[in-house]
Amino acid sequence: MTGNTHIIGGITAGLAFAQVSNYDPIVLVGFSVVGALIPDICHSGSKIGRTFRITSKIVNKIFGHRSFTHSLLFLFLMAMVMNTYISNESITAGVLIGMVSHYMLDMATKNGIKLLFPLNITVRFPITTRTGSKVENIIATVLTICSVYLAYETIMHLI
Repeated sequence: MTGNTHIIGGITAGLAFAQVSNYDPIVLVGFSVVGALIPDICHSGSKIGRTFRITSKIVNKIFGHRSFTHSLLFLFLMAMVMNTYISNESITAGVLIGMVSHYMLDMATKNGIKLLFPLNITVRFPITTRTGSKVENIIATVLTICSVYLAYETIMHLI
């Protein structure tokens, strides 16, 4: 999936989680976007890869694309680090939710992800699409509609 689809996926996931949690929805959603971009640090052409070029090149050289940073191991390590150093639970939850949304969207692509890294097993959904395809645009549109609805619900709940 493209960066824009990952961003809207992070927003949607953050807003959905805001419906069932007591976390600050603004912080939660903001950091869900950050989390939705983090796994692509392994790809120098991604939004985060272009921002952190040197880190991206190092991570890609060591692990390749859609392996370690797209794994449950990385998610677990991020949770451990964040729980140790970040006191705001809305931030931690947002980043982790965004990462999970990223994983799910990339599992909907033909290339899938190495979710069980270091095992060399590719995980993908039974029905997949190509990154940047018309189907991805439809997915992004549906996620946008869901985000608008969930944002409305979140605002009404805050009032």
